[in-house]
Amino acid sequence: MSFGPDRVDQYRRAAAYVDRILKGENPADLPVQAPTKYELVINLKTAKALGLTVPDSLLARADEVIE
Repeated sequence: MSFGPDRVDQYRRAAAYVDRILKGENPADLPVQAPTKYELVINLKTAKALGLTVPDSLLARADEVIE
């Protein structure tokens, strides 16, 4: 199971920063931004190999389930 920031969203936000810098803004003046979108990935194959049972409610909330 993995829970972390969505990398695609981070790349999009980084592109916006690059755009602002190329348009002349000072990088020191740009605000620091924390990730706003997170994703949950569950690997069922590994969970079964470890003898773990993943509740259906958690599977329903997952962004991606690896079987």
